[in-house]
Amino acid sequence: MGLTEMDLYWMHIALEKAEEAFQAEEVPVGAVLVESSGRHFADRNRTAETGMPTSHAEHLVITAAAEDREDWRLEGCTLYSTLEPCLMCAGLVILSRIPRLVYGAPDKRFGAFGSVTDVLKMPDLNHYPEVFGGCCSDESSRLLKEFFRLGREKNAEKRGEE
Repeated sequence: MGLTEMDLYWMHIALEKAEEAFQAEEVPVGAVLVESSGRHFADRNRTAETGMPTSHAEHLVITAAAEDREDWRLEGCTLYSTLEPCLMCAGLVILSRIPRLVYGAPDKRFGAFGSVTDVLKMPDLNHYPEVFGGCCSDESSRLLKEFFRLGREKNAEKRGEE
């Protein structure tokens, strides 16, 4: 099974969360974890807000769903992320048994599903999710590029003021 209209719907919710992160001056990544019933958990990156390196959008929605279910196994769920998950978040996908991952833009610095490393090629794992990359990648990339462009401009202004 490839990408569906529902995948686009949920990815647009994740993009809304990424936009919220952008407005909060966080790296603009949003994630949505959707159960087979349609119930969902959505959040955005909050690393600057919390001061915690684990406050990635994917980590937050996986944690929220596991706490709500009172079960670390998130079988029957799909995780949507606007950016290819890093190694930490990829590990969470595997450990929580999420069967399906859909992400937007590749992450050429930290991506763990093919861009930098590929956890799916690691032998002997007990779970391998089905992964679809590139869903709404233009929108995801545009937001990330704009965020980092603005950050570089702010840094240049600070250097000019010193």
